[in-house]
Amino acid sequence: MTISTKTKTFAMTLAMTAAALSVAVAPSAQARVQQRLGGVVGCEATGGKQEAGAVIGALLGAAAGSNLAKNDRGTGTAIGAVVGAGAGSYVGCKMQRDRAVNDTGGAYVSNGIRISQSVDAAPMTKMTGKYVARSNLNLRAAASTRGAKLGSVGAGQTFQALGRTGDGKWILVGQNGVGVGYVSSAYVYRA
Repeated sequence: MTISTKTKTFAMTLAMTAAALSVAVAPSAQARVQQRLGGVVGCEATGGKQEAGAVIGALLGAAAGSNLAKNDRGTGTAIGAVVGAGAGSYVGCKMQRDRAVNDTGGAYVSNGIRISQSVDAAPMTKMTGKYVARSNLNLRAAASTRGAKLGSVGAGQTFQALGRTGDGKWILVGQNGVGVGYVSSAYVYRA
């Protein structure tokens, strides 16, 4: 059975379109926002995996595109290289971000402050210094009395402050430079 040239071209176009769409849809909204200006080399996490992924993806995509496009190998190679580079770049950047999260013990950065994954980020002003709890305080996952209780800061206990919410009501408690929860600013004083 012989397949016509039009059928092969249609099948190749369909396959490339599906590959391009899967790459375009694959990144999460957060990844798209974080990479909006960076392209192939703009990953917010350090390392060379994104660039290596882009190169490897481009080579593999070019080879696949050339094989799929029997009649117009130049176009197939070019399209395959672009799609492969995009996919490789995305995968490499994801690997860099995952490594960064593992290296920081699960912390992420918000407003220039490293925060534990179990704590919600709130708009805040970065600050430093030691504070003392006036009474026993609940350590909260969010800057609210409705935030889950993560622990406590005992009366008289000194702690590291990393940030203060915009309304001044909550202070982010730090441990080894990572925000681990919020306490009410009404019940603390500067050490």
